[in-house]
Parts: sequence; C-alpha cells; structure tokens
Amino acid sequence: MTDAWLGPRSVAVATHVSTDTLRNYERKGLLTGASRTPAGYRRYPPGTIERVRLIQRALAVGFSLKELSSVLGQRDRGAAPCRHVRALVGERLAALETRLDELAALRDDMRTIVSEWDVRLAQTPPGERARLLDMLAGFPRLERKPRP
Repeated sequence: MTDAWLGPRSVAVATHVSTDTLRNYERKGLLTGASRTPAGYRRYPPGTIERVRLIQRALAVGFSLKELSSVLGQRDRGAAPCRHVRALVGERLAALETRLDELAALRDDMRTIVSEWDVRLAQTPPGERARLLDMLAGFPRLERKPRP
C-alpha cells in the first residue's frame, strides 16, 4: 500500500464503485479524512480502498449505510463495537433463514400449481378458458398478509 493520497477515480476503479457512491459514503460518514486540492479536487487518504472494500462486504451481509456509519464511527473513535456487529449479523442471518424457508414453501406451491395447471389444460378444449389464475385461491400462502 502506498502513502500517496488517492483521487476519487482511482478509488472508484479499484473498488468497482462510482465516484457518486464514494461521495455518498462520505456524506453518510463512512469515509472520513478526504481533503481538497488547491483546485478543489477530492483526495482520499491511504487506506480508503480497503475501507470501501470493507463497506462493500458489510453491505453484502445486510448492513445498512446508517448502521455502518454508526459502527465505523465507534470503531474510528477507538471503541469496540464487535458485540453489536455480531448481534446485527445474527439478526440478518435469522431473517435470511426465515426468508429462505418462505421461498422454499413458495417453490413447492408453484410446483404444485404448475402440475395442477397442466392437468387442467389437458382437460380444457383449445380456445376455451381454463381459468388457471382462479385456481390460485386454493393456496393460502399466496394471500396478501396485512403489514404489521
């Protein structure tokens, strides 16, 4: 790693994000220490590329930018937010497990639906309506649930 300050384009290319994303990260407090050249161009300190990569990995496991800003701010001030980070990822994992279960159940319902539709279509004369969508009423998981 070099000690030279980096331009936004260099950071963006190295991390596969846009310069707009870098500015957004800066506004949200995720990237600190940026300075301006006499001509007004942004310059990022050494370590920014690794910081952006850390942000990207954290986003991939479900952190929001607001949560990351809080956690990284604590970390930058010398605190140890590790237990909070663990709890947040544990919550994300539990939510993901629930969603995967829901998706697996939906997949099973859809397999049944397609199978039943094939039977109905085989019994429906060409040019007549088979009323396939009406058959969806027999699948309670497909009903809209009220939002909490």
